[in-house]
Amino acid sequence: MEHSGEIAEGSEAEGPDETSSEGALVPVPHSAASPVGIDAETAREFAPYFNRSKKSAGPTPQSKVKRQVLERVGGWSARYDEWKLRAGARLEGLDLAPDLAENIGSRRWFRGLGTMVALGAVALAFWPSLTPLEARAAMPEGEEIRDEFRSQMIMPLAFGADSGRRMGPTADVIPLASAPERPQIQLVATLAPGDSFASMLRRAGVSASDIGNVSSLVGEAMPLSEIEPGTKIDITLGRRAATESARPLDALKFRARFDLELEIARQGMNPETGQGGTLSLARNFIRVDDTPLRVRGRVGSSLYRSMRAAGVPASAVQDYLRTVDDQIDMDREVRASDEFDVIIAYRRAATGERQAGQLLYAGIDRGGEPKTQLMRWGKDGRFFEASGVGEQRRGLVAPVPGPISSRYGMRRHPILGYRRMHAGMDFRARHGTPIVAVTDGRVSSAGRAGGCGIAVRLDHGSGLSTRYCHMSRMSVRRGQSVRRGQVIGYVGSTGLSTGPHLHYEMYRNGRHINPASVDFVTRAVLSGSELVDFQERLLTLRRIEPGAALEDLVPLPSEVGEPEREIEKIDLAQRVS
Repeated sequence: MEHSGEIAEGSEAEGPDETSSEGALVPVPHSAASPVGIDAETAREFAPYFNRSKKSAGPTPQSKVKRQVLERVGGWSARYDEWKLRAGARLEGLDLAPDLAENIGSRRWFRGLGTMVALGAVALAFWPSLTPLEARAAMPEGEEIRDEFRSQMIMPLAFGADSGRRMGPTADVIPLASAPERPQIQLVATLAPGDSFASMLRRAGVSASDIGNVSSLVGEAMPLSEIEPGTKIDITLGRRAATESARPLDALKFRARFDLELEIARQGMNPETGQGGTLSLARNFIRVDDTPLRVRGRVGSSLYRSMRAAGVPASAVQDYLRTVDDQIDMDREVRASDEFDVIIAYRRAATGERQAGQLLYAGIDRGGEPKTQLMRWGKDGRFFEASGVGEQRRGLVAPVPGPISSRYGMRRHPILGYRRMHAGMDFRARHGTPIVAVTDGRVSSAGRAGGCGIAVRLDHGSGLSTRYCHMSRMSVRRGQSVRRGQVIGYVGSTGLSTGPHLHYEMYRNGRHINPASVDFVTRAVLSGSELVDFQERLLTLRRIEPGAALEDLVPLPSEVGEPEREIEKIDLAQRVS
């Protein structure tokens, strides 16, 4: 047993492992591990004895601790599995996650919806914050450092950079006590909508005394209220006597009208000091030609595109289409082979500016002969046919863009509850929908009208009139003239009404008639000297050559300025010769 103890102790130290006859691995002692050397063959002989002795020996302290740890961990695992099974069975009985696509609206469905909302709330509660992380700047910050970088960087001036105009000062720079002022400042001021002429000059830096003088001088030439918004005014401010005082006005120039340019300059000023002198006004009248612009062309597949391609302004094209559409049915009566004929007011200035005005003539020719001729005439700007008749042949327009909900005739009143005559038509429309006049007329009454609520009545002449009821508000007054399609009020539900709609009535000689049975037009006829003047004006317009107004005006000798460069003088001499 002593030898066996030595061998067993040597086996724990070191040496190669060998396989015993019983299949167990036994360590083979090394000769250097023990004072007594044992060869491999002897070790194999004693290996079975060693194994049996180790089995019969009691457990070591290390093996006891290991066994206890394994037993404890195994108990926890069993208890966890048992708890998991119990919790699963209990939760399965609660049925917290049912299929929300089944039994919608039931108690089980609402329980599943609550589970989903709760899980969503938990997810949102643990949602990470998107607040930017704070980090230390890559370089030191400070006004001095920022100015130093700004003075040496290169950036476009459009982005607010000042590169190339000034640099950051160094220690060698000596600041001046006072910088010299520019002798003159030239700027352009624009008259804004709703702004006054004096306020515009005050913001430009003109002194109060000069503002008064300029306003009086300009007022002699034209009313200040007639200066259109957007007019650009060139202003030149001179040298001021002291740094605390405002700069004096040296010159002012602007285009007051298309045919007039006003220029104000200071006369008698001391050239050395730039002080003194008085302001004087000069009127520069500009020669203007008022020949209307006539454009003709083929209708083609699209009348609008053909007219725009021919150079007609968009506003004139819209007026043309609206005017012709009131006279004829353009979808049926206008062919692609027809020719459009349009004449608009046009002005040409000797300085090169051009200004297009309103539509004067709208016509359609077929086979070289005029089929439709309409010309603007009178103070109201109404279009008349070549015969002197102003007529709209397309009948009435719908007062509101909505379907008819109740027609003319006997019916049971929705509020009063008994049958009575419904003397009009009801149009279904939303609250606030604009209501338009079905044709030209004059407002005979406007205001509250009992069960009709807020109502407007129009007189169209020849004993015909219309009334529009249940408005939320009106946009016309009594005695006012209205045109076909003009807004006269807005849909509401005032008076005896169950909801927003329009009650539309029509009268003939003061008696109710069915609005659906009337298709009338407005008509105006010229006669006498007015008809003669109308036809003469029509002949004058039709004699205008197409495109003649597009040519530049030939400058008069007084309008040709002296060239400043010699090369321009040579070119001018060649053109004159």
